[in-house]
Amino acid sequence: MRISSNTIFDNNVVALGAQQARLVQTQQQIASGRRLLTAASDPVAATRALDVTQADAIINQQTASRSAARHTVSLAESTLQSVTTLLQDARTAAVSAGNGTLNSSDRATLATDLSGRLQQLIGLANATDGTGNYLFSGFQSKTQPFMDTPAGVGYFGDDGQRMAQVAATRQLGVSDSGADVFMRIKTGNGSFVTQAAAANAGSGVISAGSVTNPAAVTGNNYSISFAAAVAPATGMTYTVSNTTTGLPVPAVPAVPVPIPYVSGQAISFDGMQFDIQGVPSVGDSFTVAPSTNQSVFKTLSDLITTLNTPVAGANLTNGLNQGLGNLDNALNNVLNVRATLGLRLNEIDALQVTGDDMSLQLKQTLSQLQDVDYNKAISDLTQQQTTLQAAQKSFAQVSNLSLFTYI
Repeated sequence: MRISSNTIFDNNVVALGAQQARLVQTQQQIASGRRLLTAASDPVAATRALDVTQADAIINQQTASRSAARHTVSLAESTLQSVTTLLQDARTAAVSAGNGTLNSSDRATLATDLSGRLQQLIGLANATDGTGNYLFSGFQSKTQPFMDTPAGVGYFGDDGQRMAQVAATRQLGVSDSGADVFMRIKTGNGSFVTQAAAANAGSGVISAGSVTNPAAVTGNNYSISFAAAVAPATGMTYTVSNTTTGLPVPAVPAVPVPIPYVSGQAISFDGMQFDIQGVPSVGDSFTVAPSTNQSVFKTLSDLITTLNTPVAGANLTNGLNQGLGNLDNALNNVLNVRATLGLRLNEIDALQVTGDDMSLQLKQTLSQLQDVDYNKAISDLTQQQTTLQAAQKSFAQVSNLSLFTYI
């Protein structure tokens, strides 16, 4: 086969150009630290690198979202910790008010202290996250949730809960409705409320009571009225009436009506049980009503009113007991909300660890796909340089193979 000089020159030029291109590519890889300079370098690896980069970007967004969520939830938990301390101090003051050695002036001083704590509580309920967003206003993050009005402290937020995307398939609540935290707190024992009439003259003190048979609870209102026993009996008797239906309530166990009163003896009917201690006067009465929602602000306000009212004896004890019971309910509600916040913080921390591990794995995968292996690249560069130099020298020798050289 005959090969022309022109073919020899063309083939060598193409070969030298290809070797120089590979040499330049290797130099660029070493200079940039990237194996994938363009998608054409390795289309499969480039596509995979794009997928990994997008996945890592999503994880970075979720990491930022988790950090913001943790900041907000931590502030809410810290605020409710202060609320817990405030309510515990208020409870201590209310218990102190029941000391029989205190007079009306002393109780008024305690009422003044509680008034200050009430204003402090309103301030805590209106706490923000530092950027102007209220922690306990639901979706209305720019609306001040609690304001003191002539009718009492009102809630002006909503029932919404702001959510944050903290993982690919997980949204986490970063706020709580102030209505659930501070407003919707059950009175009494959570099922019914016992209360002494303000005009009572005796020393009868009623307990908060409990539910003995939930299926028998009617949700009606009741009245317990006291009267003197009919001769020849002595002492006091009481009658239970269902004021919702207007009918008397049979005694459980069945005994003649009216029922002889014994201080501290359990009074049971319609699935409810409580007791009255002390000696009620003729005409004294007590009521039993279904529990309703009451704000912690009203609970403190009622305690302040009780302490400012010049009463003593059983009336004061009954008022303080009712206030303390409602205060305990408010404190338990705050503690329950704090417990949920703690669970959210634990979940955020766990997701953060998982996210960091996943991000590290993706970065390692991305490095394997697009980062240059310097040992291999330098070895390739040396080899390519040697090959190019050999090709150039051989081309110089071959290009001299012409008849004109020997003529």
